[in-house]
Amino acid sequence: MANLVNSKLGGCQKKTVLQVQKLCRKPPIVVGSVESVRGGSWKGNKLGIDGLRLLLDSSRKCRRRTSIAVTSKLSSSTPHIKVPNLLSDKEKMLANYIPVFVMLPLDVVTAENVLKNKGDIEKQLKQLRSADVDGVMVDVWWGIVESKGPKEYNWSAYRSLFELVKKCGLKLQAIMSFHQCGGNIGDVVNIPIPQWVLKIGESNPDIFYTNRSGNRNKEYLTIGVDNQPIFGGRTAIEIYSDYMKSFRENMEDFLKARLITDIEVGLGPAGELRYPSYPESQGWVFPGIGEFQCYDTYLKSEFQEAAMQAGHPEWELPDNAWEYNDIPESTGFFRSNGVYLTDRGKFFLTWYSNKLLIHGDQILDEANQAFVGCKLTLAAKVSGIHWWYKDKSHAAELTSGYYNLDDRDGYRPIARMISRHYAILNFTCIEMRDSEQSGEAKCGPEELVQQVLSAGWRENIEVAGENALPRYDRAGYNQILKNARPNGVNRDGCPKLRMFAITYLRLSNELLKGIKFRVFKSFVKKMHADQNYCSDPAKYYNPVVPLERSKSMVPIKALLEATKPTKPFPFNAETDLAVGGAFADWLDNVIEKFTSLYK
Repeated sequence: MANLVNSKLGGCQKKTVLQVQKLCRKPPIVVGSVESVRGGSWKGNKLGIDGLRLLLDSSRKCRRRTSIAVTSKLSSSTPHIKVPNLLSDKEKMLANYIPVFVMLPLDVVTAENVLKNKGDIEKQLKQLRSADVDGVMVDVWWGIVESKGPKEYNWSAYRSLFELVKKCGLKLQAIMSFHQCGGNIGDVVNIPIPQWVLKIGESNPDIFYTNRSGNRNKEYLTIGVDNQPIFGGRTAIEIYSDYMKSFRENMEDFLKARLITDIEVGLGPAGELRYPSYPESQGWVFPGIGEFQCYDTYLKSEFQEAAMQAGHPEWELPDNAWEYNDIPESTGFFRSNGVYLTDRGKFFLTWYSNKLLIHGDQILDEANQAFVGCKLTLAAKVSGIHWWYKDKSHAAELTSGYYNLDDRDGYRPIARMISRHYAILNFTCIEMRDSEQSGEAKCGPEELVQQVLSAGWRENIEVAGENALPRYDRAGYNQILKNARPNGVNRDGCPKLRMFAITYLRLSNELLKGIKFRVFKSFVKKMHADQNYCSDPAKYYNPVVPLERSKSMVPIKALLEATKPTKPFPFNAETDLAVGGAFADWLDNVIEKFTSLYK
């Protein structure tokens, strides 16, 4: 270990070898803890914030022990990974290679559990492969696979799809999608959660997230039922766990063939670790601040017990954060000198955000158990809530569950939690520029991306990214390239900072035509650092190793220490491997006009 350089930077610098050819996997840093006694009530831990004690979970029917741990020590079982010597210029440039995946259509497997338009999909996959794309990502919908009844899984359509992906020479990222498709930005189809779950919700609507007005959101189960055995004797966490175990059992051949490189674990609406605070289905429009989603019976009860344990039984859930499409200054909670700055407000926001962390930790722990030993990577997705980021209240982030302020880092604790499970952090909106956004909404996508990626790298975990909205233009691609290698290419080996992978949203006929496809192919080439397609991740320092079991727990105090703000790593203003600019766009248009005339 004396020869291992570990500067806690991202990309390859964490894996630089001096005069040796072996290095250990990155040491995980894992977060705070919550413990319960089966059949008993949750016990809180001191937060050390304004002298308040936070009871993280008051459910008296908790069925499962939860642990969130922090450690910076290497385990004795950490495997050694062989890294190739960097001898030639080509090998040095390969260290800058970033794989590119493309999201498949949301309904590539229909709600009726049928592989849609197999011939057309195969043609599109082959076209992606001709562009040197590394792989594809697909939602594996809970509402499709387990639609008939509890533990009645039907994986047949997904097996057919996976065979097709394998045939076309692509790798696969599979999302465990425990949410509804429909009601979110970009949702063009409707795939509800299983009908037998919705049936339970008819008699017990509190299994769904609820806003202050009592409106229910059926796109994802409230975290209030994570540990409630009300689904035929199973808890929500157990349902998710059983689903993932069945996936492993039924996809074992694909796992052994290393077709599946990543399992992204759905942790909330749109698969993201957040509350459904801005649902289009309930009338939200950009740039509304959204609403808190903790007014179901279960979460209300947990908050009341938490407040009582803290010595403030009079504290209640916010009643002045107003509605989805308000702005911060119009509310009593988020306005200047608003409730969010008071002891009561800080207590609530800490409870609200920590509930989300506990939820994510529990499910990732189950995912880790389900896939331990498999040669793949676990991933968790965090949403890019960039509007009102430059407002002091960060209101839209707070309603989503990200307790992020100018003097409090809301993302590094998430990264620390994720690191416990040997997982990577996947972040959205990496294609956005501040100049493209509304000034009135005080958007800050560039600063947000810089903060979140830096949080991951400082916690010694890999970070990946995806665009939030479809983009076909060079400006969008160049912004992704800049964020993927924030300090540019290193022609002598590993760059200082480098993202683990990029997933492009989304495969469509529009992407695969004419100028748009030519520009996309150029983007893939630049992501690959102008190198040819490489099928061996070890050659670009992403070696695939068996997934290790999650680390153990330590007190939550270590998690809260991660909220102390630190400066993000510096990012270059522009990428040094661009796909072109205004002149290239003009030239494309000229060529397109001449081509159309010729035709």
